[in-house]
Amino acid sequence: MKNTKSIAAMVVVIGGLFVLMSSAYTVNEVEQVIITQFGKPVGEPVTEAGLKFKLPFIQEVNPIDKRVLEWDGSPSDMPTKDKLYISVDLFARWRIVDPLQYFLRLRDERSAQSRLDDILGSETRNAVAKHELIEIIRTTKDRIPLRDAALASSSQGLNMGSLVPIEKGRQLVEQEIFTEAAEKVGVFGIELLDIRFKRINYNASVRPKIYDRMISERRQIAERFLSEGNGEAARIRGNRLRELNKIQSEAYREVEEIRGLADAKATEIYASAYNQSPQSVEFYEFTRTMAAYSSLVDKQTTLVLSTDSDLFKFLKGMTPRPGK
Repeated sequence: MKNTKSIAAMVVVIGGLFVLMSSAYTVNEVEQVIITQFGKPVGEPVTEAGLKFKLPFIQEVNPIDKRVLEWDGSPSDMPTKDKLYISVDLFARWRIVDPLQYFLRLRDERSAQSRLDDILGSETRNAVAKHELIEIIRTTKDRIPLRDAALASSSQGLNMGSLVPIEKGRQLVEQEIFTEAAEKVGVFGIELLDIRFKRINYNASVRPKIYDRMISERRQIAERFLSEGNGEAARIRGNRLRELNKIQSEAYREVEEIRGLADAKATEIYASAYNQSPQSVEFYEFTRTMAAYSSLVDKQTTLVLSTDSDLFKFLKGMTPRPGK
């Protein structure tokens, strides 16, 4: 009899412990809980951490994360307003602020991620289609790009490589996507915290054309610089030749002036030397005539002179040497 009572008491204790364990649960600091009964939520969401109790067996605990969660979309190709296809990679941060609504509409995080894929992807496409590429890749509308000083100062290349004026910039485009998407995900009990463009690339099909155009522009700039360099080189060479001719002309003029002064001085010296007496004048005429003979007459020269020629007058009085 006593054994029967002991077994019964033990069964009651074990059953009580099992019921107690089935009714008790703990809520973590990073989660919130929805209690469901036969699949339907009952009561308010449990958001405070600690030991909690529920009806055993008929009620279930559905934990829901309350941390900041990540959404990382896959790169998607989409056209801009200026008909350029780009690949956009977006990411976002979100959290569950209304666990009951979230549970009723989505149930789990996998469904939430799928819904975010649809909403954020759609809003991103709408925003990109409304703006030109420059609006999406420029950070802000007030950013001033760095430019080559030589390129900026060139009169031939002021518009080469210049950026189109923009009205918004990438930050405002991101804000547009955030505003539209936050309103749509709010009905699921989700708060959208932030979105950002992670990467924006040209579509693979148009990327070679874009690169070719960039290469062409760079080559055009290079050709312009080469042309300007050749023109500057030609100008420098022309200036050098002009300066050289000027220097040579001035040097030749100075040489001729010096030579003329020297000839005049020599003539003056000769005149003063040979005008001292009639004999010196005659000797001067003789020596100058003899010098003229040596420059005019050689072995192959034949002279035909008149008898009254100045050159002949000294030859008339010459007596040939014997045997000649």
